[in-house]
Amino acid sequence: MQPGTGGAELMASVVGTFTVDPRSRAAAKRRARSEGATGWAFVSPSVVIILGLSVVPVLWSLLLSFQVNDLVSPSEWVGLANYRALLKDPAFGSAVSHTLIYTVLYVPLSVVAGLGIAIALDRKIAFIGLYRTLVFVPFVVSAAAQGVLFSFVLDPEFGVANSVLHKLGLPAQGFFSDPGQALYLLVAISLWSGTGFCVIVYLAGLQGVSSELVEAARIDGAGRWGVLRHVTLPALTPVTIFLLLFQTINALQVFDLVFVTTKGGPLGSTTVIVYFIWEKAFKTFTAGYSAAAAYTLAVALLVIGVALQIYRRKVAR
Repeated sequence: MQPGTGGAELMASVVGTFTVDPRSRAAAKRRARSEGATGWAFVSPSVVIILGLSVVPVLWSLLLSFQVNDLVSPSEWVGLANYRALLKDPAFGSAVSHTLIYTVLYVPLSVVAGLGIAIALDRKIAFIGLYRTLVFVPFVVSAAAQGVLFSFVLDPEFGVANSVLHKLGLPAQGFFSDPGQALYLLVAISLWSGTGFCVIVYLAGLQGVSSELVEAARIDGAGRWGVLRHVTLPALTPVTIFLLLFQTINALQVFDLVFVTTKGGPLGSTTVIVYFIWEKAFKTFTAGYSAAAAYTLAVALLVIGVALQIYRRKVAR
């Protein structure tokens, strides 16, 4: 063997090791394309469903909001006329007002009540699991079932509520037939069902509150309210922001409870935005006008969501 031959052979073997055969590279590419095609074959039904049931209707309704359309005859492009008409429509203004009243009452009350009940249930006592379950049960009852139930209970002529009031010597109430009571009764029913969700979420959040911080606060002389104010509430801030956003979105989109109980009445006192949208689309068949109202609501929800996210990030810093 010539001097240096062994080193050259070694270098050649090393270079050969890291040199990729063109045929192997082509085979690897074919395998990658085959795996990609197989993956798309599996996810394509889901993609088609998502596009067909969400993206396409959203884009179609956006175009519809710029048209006059009754879902039967050919549509006519009117630009922003539907949106300008909404600003001048007193019925839409009333629907916005009713929705805001409902939201302003329901959201803070459900969050505050949920926090209070969660703190009361965050302890080790007998039957605590049963109490937590009973609090959560109304949340899993559908709004349609709630509406039917309370329609019977609050019926002004044959309902249980007026029977109880009569036995107590109190005057009968109109309930859902009284324009001054109907909207507030819807808030009360929603609180009965929706507070349980806040309770469960807050109970989960309370498990993450540092016991060391609580103990340190107590050693420093903080009482129950001091611990709640300076330790528990700051730790629950992300949970509170989530619940405010979740409950606000639910409140602004309330429909099924209204549809089952009052149908927007009496005298339009419970007509909220989503019921207004449904009424315009499927009762008066002004689909373009309805789509414009729907997108107005969507923009409002987007603004609220972005504002709460910005606030959450500022708090996190």
